[in-house]
Amino acid sequence: MNTRHLAALLSSLISQLVLLLLLIFPSSNPLSITNSSVYDFLSPLLLHFLSTSEIAATLSLLPFSRKRKRDHFSESDAPPGDDPTRFKLSQRGRPDSSIRRNPDTFKKFFNMNSSTFDWLCGLLEPLLDCRDPVDSPLNLPAETRLGIGLFRLATGANYSDISRQFSVSEPVAKFCAKQLCRVLCTNYRFWVGFPNSGELESVSTRFESISGLPNCCGVLCCVRFKINNDSIVAQFVVDSSSRILSIIAGFRGDKNDLQVLKSSTLFQDIEKGTILNSQALQINGIVVPQFFVGDGNYPLLPWLMLPFDDPISQSNEEKFNSALDLTRSRGLKAIQSLRNWGVLSEPIEGEVKAAVASIGACSILHNMLLSREDFSAFCEDLSDYSLHNQSSLKPGVGDSVARAIRSALATKATEFQSQKQ
Repeated sequence: MNTRHLAALLSSLISQLVLLLLLIFPSSNPLSITNSSVYDFLSPLLLHFLSTSEIAATLSLLPFSRKRKRDHFSESDAPPGDDPTRFKLSQRGRPDSSIRRNPDTFKKFFNMNSSTFDWLCGLLEPLLDCRDPVDSPLNLPAETRLGIGLFRLATGANYSDISRQFSVSEPVAKFCAKQLCRVLCTNYRFWVGFPNSGELESVSTRFESISGLPNCCGVLCCVRFKINNDSIVAQFVVDSSSRILSIIAGFRGDKNDLQVLKSSTLFQDIEKGTILNSQALQINGIVVPQFFVGDGNYPLLPWLMLPFDDPISQSNEEKFNSALDLTRSRGLKAIQSLRNWGVLSEPIEGEVKAAVASIGACSILHNMLLSREDFSAFCEDLSDYSLHNQSSLKPGVGDSVARAIRSALATKATEFQSQKQ
């Protein structure tokens, strides 16, 4: 063992000894190794040991309370000189300090804070620990598996980079990333589920409180993601908190938004009366059913409201458009938040199936983070994006009913904005 490695080992042992003493003799306010405040408490003595480049190769993200596992992959699977059961991050090819539980690190590498990471790890651990390759079981800790998968989704890093960052082979990196997507999309897809009738009334009430438009049940939008040299389309419905209520992904990129809508089960359910079927409202003698809000890439329908083209200043139509902007911004925030996941912000490499799994996994994680009020990956600023998109489609049969509904809603938008002044 050379001097460098010996120094790293001694520093690691000393730092762990200090932590062990803290666990044996806790203060009146017990500290958790998963809490970032521990570094403030131990500074500057322990922080000195934890911040050296030698320690970076010997410390992992694993809480000390968890039993560490050994990797069963052969030595040839791992990069030379690295311990495959541990991982670190590097910058510009040089070792960086190991991942520590502080807000900046977790937001940068995992799109979530450390408490959310721990919660998610506890939730997924039984599923992440199973279904390893029969011939070469990983036996990696759940934290490492989750870290690899989240790092792939949050940063969009390729598998060779992930291999170096986490000191595992590329096949292991790819397996862990795909395993996380598979677990989320298979076992936790209920995190993206269309509300029942009672829940949908709550959704419409919240929309009405911000826009004055009653019976609005969501924002409908289509998003295109690049994959290899092509693109695929995903259709979303989003509520007033930017939570994703419905997602259908995997359509070819050459389909327009209306074609995607008509090909979706969402459209079929609405047409059959399975959803958006609660009792309609009466506004100025006009029957107003439950509806979604869309943009000019869709047709105006009784259950799909679009903005007016070129409204007169200070008219009911202009005020209706302002109300629609408030609702549509919730959908745009959700979409831009999804694009904050690195794997979706750049062209997705691989098969369509893998791309769809990435979109689904990021959507589920988006809702999970919102439920925990973790806004690490949430987009608040829409100043660079326009909500104005005039209709490119010709009016269809039955639009007279839809126009009457929109005009009735425009009067409600005007009343609402007058009351707020």
